[in-house]
Amino acid sequence: MDALPDDIDALRAALIEARGRAALAEADAAQARAERSGDQALIATLKLQIEKLQRDLYGRRSERTSRLLDQLEFQLEEAEASVGEDDLAAEQATGAARITRRAPSRKPFPAHLPRERVVIPAPAACPCCGSTRLCKLGESITETAERIPARWTIIQTVREKFSCRDCETISQPPAPFHTTPRGWAGPNLLATLLFEKFGQHQPLNRQCERFAKEGMEISLSTAADQVGAACRVLKPLLDRLAAHVLAAERLHGDDTTVPVLAKGKTDTGRIWVYVRDDRPFAGAAPPAALFHYSRDRGGGHPEAHLAGWAGVLQADAYAGYNRLYDASRQPEPVAEALCWAHARRKFFELADIAANKRRGKGAPPISPLALEAVRRIDPLFDIEREALGRSAADRLALRTELSKPRIEELETWMRAARAGMSKHAPVAKAMDYMLTRWEGFTRFLRDGRVCLTNNSAERALRGIALGRKAWLFCGSDRGGQRAAAMYSLIVSAKMNNIDPQAWLADVLARINDLPQTKLHELLPWEWKRLHETTTAI
Repeated sequence: MDALPDDIDALRAALIEARGRAALAEADAAQARAERSGDQALIATLKLQIEKLQRDLYGRRSERTSRLLDQLEFQLEEAEASVGEDDLAAEQATGAARITRRAPSRKPFPAHLPRERVVIPAPAACPCCGSTRLCKLGESITETAERIPARWTIIQTVREKFSCRDCETISQPPAPFHTTPRGWAGPNLLATLLFEKFGQHQPLNRQCERFAKEGMEISLSTAADQVGAACRVLKPLLDRLAAHVLAAERLHGDDTTVPVLAKGKTDTGRIWVYVRDDRPFAGAAPPAALFHYSRDRGGGHPEAHLAGWAGVLQADAYAGYNRLYDASRQPEPVAEALCWAHARRKFFELADIAANKRRGKGAPPISPLALEAVRRIDPLFDIEREALGRSAADRLALRTELSKPRIEELETWMRAARAGMSKHAPVAKAMDYMLTRWEGFTRFLRDGRVCLTNNSAERALRGIALGRKAWLFCGSDRGGQRAAAMYSLIVSAKMNNIDPQAWLADVLARINDLPQTKLHELLPWEWKRLHETTTAI
């Protein structure tokens, strides 16, 4: 170690030099951290893109794909946040511009968003020579996204009174129409209450807390009163939506649990859904979903929901649907079309190598027969992806050529393998699930309208499954029925690619002014068509 000088000035100079080296080393370290974070973000981005491309090219490789994508997106979010933090630290340490990141470029802001120009005043004189003879050469524009908090407005509707000088009659324009009784909430506020409660799963108490922080106090009972009144106003539109769904020749059906508050406990109710979606076979009818609520899962509920309807029902093998398939049913029995995704899942659970690794030593052994069943079933999904969007006739022709031989081979193999197993074997139960219902599983080979899976219904129910943790339970059976009605409207709007909240606001503003003969114009697909036509003009 070098001896330190005795002179104070020399010591001061040495200290300044040491501080400079330390600052330079700190800046280099910050720069390195920022570059490393940029590399990690790029790696996370590329992994996510590769996984999505592989899924698009080869289809769903396992039941874990969606969970893997969620995990990769979360890793990307964290990596990008780290980049922003380290990048800013490097800029502050070095005093230089931020490093050039090797990451995908940011997309330009949407052109439809309003722009607010903030002009920085130009200097009055030249900063170099002081001359005031300046000439504008152009301008540089930097765009920054900003979110303005919700703005509350009180609309005052003034009705002036007039008196006739001749007859002294007092006249006044009629009161404006209010969507709900007492009319203190406008259509946009009503749409916000409905969509956030049923579409975004934000209970009214949380909404009221946020409104209070924004300067508008609304009591919970007042908000709930408006929700109930708005649901009643929307009932005629729901009836027309239900008529459209039940006019389909083929429906997807499914149900999920929904907690219901009861005396001293929470019961388990059910939300049922019936989806009309003809897009897979190039059908012209717009998609829509119809939800129902019940306190239990009795088979009488789907029987009542579909009373008078006949066609093809795509569903799982729930026994409650059996009375719909009965040959003596009036006006005629419903045709059963079962879901291959449900059947595949039973085999996959017995052949999931990754899950067995997670369970450790106590995990049951992988079933070779289950693994073989999955290997034989997966090509059917590849064929269906190729058939997606084709006409029913083209789909049927493709299935006859490619799927039917594979199905026949699968049945032959499965019956031979099943003959040598005990009925208590797990893989035997998975095989029996299919073999005892073979006609329902193979209906798609005889009808080009039928889908291989019941995923349309499961997608419609996904929001309910995600929202259960937010709203915990329905307050009553009436609450479950209101929820089912609003789910029908909101999910149908989403299926037609329109903003449910904007649609609900416009519907609530116009529904009572429209005659019954024009009420169909407010259905999501009709509203979208008319809205696009008006915008184009």
